[in-house]
Amino acid sequence: MTGSQAMPAQRELLLVTGLSGAGKSTTLAVLEDLGWETIDNFPVRMLKSLVTAPDDARGPLAIGFDSRTRGFVTAAIIALVKDLAARPDIALTFLFLDCAGGELERRFNETRRRHPMADGRPVMEGIASERELLEPLRRWAEVMIDTTVMSSNDLQSRIRELFVPTAGDPALTLTLSSFGFARGMPPLADLVFDMRFLDNPHWVPTLREQTGQDAAVGDHIARDPAFAEAFNRIRDLLLLLLPRYAAQGKPYVHVAFGCTGGRHRSVYTTERMAQALRSAGFSPTVRHRNLGSRAADTIERDRR
Repeated sequence: MTGSQAMPAQRELLLVTGLSGAGKSTTLAVLEDLGWETIDNFPVRMLKSLVTAPDDARGPLAIGFDSRTRGFVTAAIIALVKDLAARPDIALTFLFLDCAGGELERRFNETRRRHPMADGRPVMEGIASERELLEPLRRWAEVMIDTTVMSSNDLQSRIRELFVPTAGDPALTLTLSSFGFARGMPPLADLVFDMRFLDNPHWVPTLREQTGQDAAVGDHIARDPAFAEAFNRIRDLLLLLLPRYAAQGKPYVHVAFGCTGGRHRSVYTTERMAQALRSAGFSPTVRHRNLGSRAADTIERDRR
């Protein structure tokens, strides 16, 4: 570009601090699930070197620190934050987690953990000392979350709302599989659909040795009057549920389709559903548990 210089690519940097027991560990765990690189209690004096070091990945980075962190000096941290915020290659956000003293006392008593600043004193005195130490950071923070009346799930949901990385929303890890009921149900499936109501290609001699991946078998199943309506209803249900699973922080979803032997109806439905969900923006992995196995066919029980 003549007469101008390209701006450097910005790296997302989130600094996470707050009162002990207010939810920092939970916050960092959720951020990691969202695709952030996370580091907890990193020495403050080394923070600038870490953030500004050359890094080919340059992914979003979240760093947690609190009163236990080595080199924790409030004035020095504020000076560091000002310095980092002024850099054109860093998009900095400062998050403070707060909580009422009575609730913090309850949490420490419930978990039987020692407060890091109590030092042999009652828990409430440690909480008060830490609150006074951190008050300048609380005033400085761009984002403050009060977790007093929040459950762990509430906090997780709030973090997901606020801090999905702009570099890309991590996709739900979605698996679609086929299986045969004759060899048992998949133990870890989240949703199971029984396709044995469809006409069974096993009883058509020319189709028996083929699978749901073969066009002739697919045509046979698709001609069943019940297939199209059932398929569309299942597809619409998945399109409703999958985004809600993702919003609730469920990183993995396994949807299984079963028939008697796991070679025809379940396979065809799985393949068709994978196509439909890819068109809707999902990236499912497809697995066929019983393809290649004839053992299930020997105990075929579906006479319809």
